[in-house]
Amino acid sequence: MRGGYRLARPADEISFLEIIDAIEGHKPLFDCQEVRGRCAVFDDSPPDWAVSGKCAIHAVMLQAEKAMRDALAAQTLGAVAARFGRKAPQGFFGEVNLWLDERMTERTARSGKTARAKT
Repeated sequence: MRGGYRLARPADEISFLEIIDAIEGHKPLFDCQEVRGRCAVFDDSPPDWAVSGKCAIHAVMLQAEKAMRDALAAQTLGAVAARFGRKAPQGFFGEVNLWLDERMTERTARSGKTARAKT
């Protein structure tokens, strides 16, 4: 088969946070809408004390986002792959290789090309 991807670094050096940031970009978990400024109790005219400083809800969400990002940064692609490898039944990876070989044979037969030697 043609195509595919190769990791630029060893899997043990790639964190889940890096993967998510590479795919999604660094996006905040929460987008504070500053609803405290539109509180019905204050009739859309809140006193300064109610809107000064960081919104309490936003502060909680920032703390949660930091904890999530720290947890994602602590997990590597290699560690998760190793856990999967320990969980998979014996023979699974041989079955996967067989499946891939069959697909390559089918694709090359359809295209009329000869299969490339495995490296």
